[in-house]
Amino acid sequence: MSTADPFTPSGNVTHDPGDWQARAACRGNDLAVFFAPDAERGNARARREAQARQICLPCPVLEQCRDHALTVGEPYGVWGGMTETDRRRHTKRLRGGERRPLGSQHPRPGRTSRFEANASCDDGTGGPMIRA
Repeated sequence: MSTADPFTPSGNVTHDPGDWQARAACRGNDLAVFFAPDAERGNARARREAQARQICLPCPVLEQCRDHALTVGEPYGVWGGMTETDRRRHTKRLRGGERRPLGSQHPRPGRTSRFEANASCDDGTGGPMIRA
C-alpha cells in the first residue's frame, strides 16, 4: 500500500476542462487578481496576492491546483494559494533536501507582510483576512 508523499506534488496533473479546473473557486473571477501586471511592486502586489489567496483558501480543488503549478512549473501567478515566490522557494528547498509538507491551506513562507498582518475581512467581523 502506497501513501502520498506530503512534501512533493502528486504529479497527477490533468488538463481535461471537465476536471478540477471546472470546480475551482477562481472560475469566473477576474484573472488580473491572480497575475501581476508589469512593474507591480510592494503594497499593491501584497494586496493583490492577499485577495487571490482569499479566493484560493476555501477552494475545493486547492491541492489539485497547487499540484498542477508545482508539477508543470507555472512561472507566473497565484496557483493553489501559492505565489510565484512561494513556488520558487518551495522548489529550492526540495532541491536542497529540506522536507517541508504542504498542507491543504499553504501559508505564505517566511514572515507575514504588514498588509497581511493588519488586513481585516470585509464581512464586518474585523477578523484577519488571511487565515492559515
